[in-house]
Amino acid sequence: MQSGYFARIVGRAKRKQVSFMAQELAFALINPYTISKSRTGGVIGRLMSRTGLELAAARMFGPSQELVTRYADSLLTSNQAEPEFARLLSEYVRKNYAPDAATGRRRRVILLMFEGENAIQKVREATGHLRAGWVGGETIRDTYGDYVEDESGKVTYFEPAVLVAPSVERAASVLRLWAEYSETDGGIMDQSMDVSDSEGVQSTLVLIKPDNFRFPSVRPGHIIDLLSRSGLRIVGLRKIAMTVAQAEDFYGPVRAILHEKFKQITAQRAGDILEKALNVEIPENAKAAVGEQIGPIVGEHQFEEIVKFMTGHRPSQVAEADKAKTGSENCLALIYKGMSAVEKIRYLLGPTDPAKAQVGSVRREYGSDIMVNAAHASDSPENAAREMKIVDVQNDTIRDWVEKYYGT
Repeated sequence: MQSGYFARIVGRAKRKQVSFMAQELAFALINPYTISKSRTGGVIGRLMSRTGLELAAARMFGPSQELVTRYADSLLTSNQAEPEFARLLSEYVRKNYAPDAATGRRRRVILLMFEGENAIQKVREATGHLRAGWVGGETIRDTYGDYVEDESGKVTYFEPAVLVAPSVERAASVLRLWAEYSETDGGIMDQSMDVSDSEGVQSTLVLIKPDNFRFPSVRPGHIIDLLSRSGLRIVGLRKIAMTVAQAEDFYGPVRAILHEKFKQITAQRAGDILEKALNVEIPENAKAAVGEQIGPIVGEHQFEEIVKFMTGHRPSQVAEADKAKTGSENCLALIYKGMSAVEKIRYLLGPTDPAKAQVGSVRREYGSDIMVNAAHASDSPENAAREMKIVDVQNDTIRDWVEKYYGT
């Protein structure tokens, strides 16, 4: 009898452990006001560092009136225990997510998806509750939200900063809805109501590199925060794991430069080593001949190191048929738009070598060396267009994740 009792206890414990260990898909919708106030980095940093969850996907939306109406309607019945909060959220979405009534231009909303154990609860706790009296900075809403009541208790101002799901069932329902509109209402929102189209406006690409995603941390958010000093608008973003084929294409122009650069470096270094080892002066033409032969080999090795850093794989060790497979390293691609976007972003990033970067720049703060230097930015509008096409920020991954968890 006693052994049966203990068997039941162990069985219940194992079932609880399995339940506890279950992977979940959570989301956070960053509100238009939060995005326009350049608080995106702070939200991403807190969600990643305080939950310890994996960022699964990220996509910019410009919600249509149809999506706004359906989402707002669903919010009315989403929280029967607190109907007043449900009404407040529904009205907030109708007013603040809908296209501008005068121009029809859409507002920017960012959908972040996180995967991990107890993901729904962790995201909800990091976000904070919809309540009066937010103080301090413990949660996202403590810092970025507002909830103001008058003396009679009527809410006079309400800004929840982000919207999240209170339960697994609600997360599934909302993600299914937004996945329906992910292709039509999501992608690059460069015609949004708060994005300028005046002369001199450029678009540029930023890649937050794999060294910032070794484990969930605040680093990606801090980098976005530093770049917010540019005054530019984020109009698109996508979490990617570069394929080898993408990385070879993306860094293709660097390949020839490395081959040529290391001819001279190899010539000098090889000549110095030989002169010291043989105690003889080596003619310059002989050094140059060595550089011509060995330099491209060294340059190709450096190119392979770059591709491996970005994808987890060396091109020479990957079969041609496998180069299109998803890599094992994560990046976050962002498209910024505004006046002199290329120049502004590159200034805030700092020089390629973090040791030479100015204080307060992204690479000075987070870079380690010339390759592991936190982020990449396009060096011209033409290269930005080429690089954006390769990483394909427009491509939708939201639907794939939703179908993976909840079916078609």
